[in-house]
Amino acid sequence: MIGEEQKRKFEDIAFEFMDSLYSTALRMTRNTAEAEDLVQDTYLRAYRFFDKFEEGTNFKAWIFKILTNTFINKYRKKIRTPQQVQLEKVEFGLESEDDQQAVKEWEGFDEANYEELFDDDIKAALLQLSEEFRMVILLADVEGFAYKEIADIIDRPIGTVMSRLFRGRRMLQKVLEKYARQEGFIKSKPH
Repeated sequence: MIGEEQKRKFEDIAFEFMDSLYSTALRMTRNTAEAEDLVQDTYLRAYRFFDKFEEGTNFKAWIFKILTNTFINKYRKKIRTPQQVQLEKVEFGLESEDDQQAVKEWEGFDEANYEELFDDDIKAALLQLSEEFRMVILLADVEGFAYKEIADIIDRPIGTVMSRLFRGRRMLQKVLEKYARQEGFIKSKPH
């Protein structure tokens, strides 16, 4: 069990990254409820294994590795598991006023902000990439992780990260070239 001092230390550094984790989870899952679940599972695992975190190392990279591994494990499990309906979740609404108030008070990441972050063409282009390429691009270009940090997060060699990033960016470049011309980011080719 984690002590009070460790609990405070965890809270001091962990919640600084909540918005960043949530926006990355939302881009991975493309679903607000699944992104919230993913972040919650990430924090639960991070808290449970906080004693394994080496003080002085990059906490952001450590917690993003947990997020990535949790996503991959859930994604694999989801593929193997037939879709089920949980009848207790079919009824809409919250049982108590306290639950309703708690939902109203939470001011987490707003999906509208996510929608504003990327144009539809850019979101569509990202979705065309395989999970491996999309994840590396999000970690590098959106979250700003270095190659070594990404390698640690996705548990692959740096060369693989560099290759996926290069190839993923090239794929995005091809897909987004028409968009860039229409938006005036690059000049149209003369006919």
